[in-house]
Amino acid sequence: MIFKKYFHDIVIGFEAIIANKLKSILTALGIIFGVAAVISMLAIGKGAEQEILEQIKMVGVNNIIITPTEVSSGGTNESTTDEKAGAKKFSRGLTMQDLEAIKEIIPTINMVSPVISYNYSAIIDGKSKPVVLEGVNSNYFSLFNIRLQSGEIFKSVQEESGQPVCVIGDNIKTVFFNQENPVGKYIKCGQIWLKIIGVIERRDFTASASDEMGISSSDNKIFVPAQTIMMRFKNRALIRADEVEKSNARRRIIITDSNTQTATDDKNPNQLDKIILQVNETEQLGATANIVKRMLLRRHSGLYDFEVTIPELLLKQQQRTKKIFNIVLGAIAGISLIVGGIGIMNIMLASVMERIREIGTRQAIGASRKDIVAQFLAESTLISISGGIIGIILGVVLSKIITAVFDIKTVVSFFSIFIAFGVSALIGIMFGYMPAKRAAEKDPVESLRA
Repeated sequence: MIFKKYFHDIVIGFEAIIANKLKSILTALGIIFGVAAVISMLAIGKGAEQEILEQIKMVGVNNIIITPTEVSSGGTNESTTDEKAGAKKFSRGLTMQDLEAIKEIIPTINMVSPVISYNYSAIIDGKSKPVVLEGVNSNYFSLFNIRLQSGEIFKSVQEESGQPVCVIGDNIKTVFFNQENPVGKYIKCGQIWLKIIGVIERRDFTASASDEMGISSSDNKIFVPAQTIMMRFKNRALIRADEVEKSNARRRIIITDSNTQTATDDKNPNQLDKIILQVNETEQLGATANIVKRMLLRRHSGLYDFEVTIPELLLKQQQRTKKIFNIVLGAIAGISLIVGGIGIMNIMLASVMERIREIGTRQAIGASRKDIVAQFLAESTLISISGGIIGIILGVVLSKIITAVFDIKTVVSFFSIFIAFGVSALIGIMFGYMPAKRAAEKDPVESLRA
């Protein structure tokens, strides 16, 4: 009933907008760009948040990653004294013994997996492709939420006996097997033929993901049991006769005073490239990481030749930082909406002064003050809503352009559209009320004389 009562006033307001197209468009520009800015900024923020959540899924929940680093002293007085006395500390680096000790001693550990990485060329029927060969155990796939599109993961018998079996990434399947099912077929790495027992599901991998956090694409990898790597390919913990001969051939003798020291070519001394741990609860991450650090420090003769990283906590900290940044961006974009509202109010106030005769004529033929308020309020609200709709379209297009040009992930949500549209309509009503009220307060006699 109320709508029917004021429908005529809304129609008059709409006709006034059509009659002053240029002025209406200029009035709506502030709202258009304000809404577009809010939607695009919220889309960037939502995209960043989603990207981090995807990365958290990729690094696995409650994971701790141990990686080898260059040897540095633990910094204790005892180690300094030992060095002055000429005693040089020795560490074997990350080994399977470290992994077993962590698994047996620390009760908060749920799952563990070693990672041994080598670069090889995979060969089938004369076709060759460089790949990363990674030695892991069956826990690895659960730790990083890796799913298979076909086949199965390693069985305990295959792991323990070091059988030549593998699980391949999606790129390797595409290159070598095209539309065929590779499960049950063989692929050659180095001199070893590996039987394919599974194929990994393709994963979306972003360039911003960090390998230090354990995030890396599995599409171009061949996964084999860690025992298979050490038995059939290479075990860095063992010294082979041919390596000793090569080392002797390259050895340089350095004579200093009465002491003789030897130096050989640098090589990776670590049996494992990573140890991946998963704790039972998120609250246990920090305490477990500290215990692991102290334990490895004792096992490695007080040498910090390893680094303990908690990817989930780092990513959550990054997420908090981005949220603050997005709030700031949203606030800046919101200010442009307010500026647009002030623009509507100013132009509507100027319009009231220009249309005094029109207001007086309407009042003279029987229009009430409420009718005048409804007319001018309808004008400002219609301009604001129209600007909001155009702004939404522009904001969505702008979000797509940002993704295409700058490779920044954006996600336009219904919530952001609803907020932007709702705010634009509210601004039209709020900033349009004062001009409408001033128009209604005009004396009809004075208005007709003007």
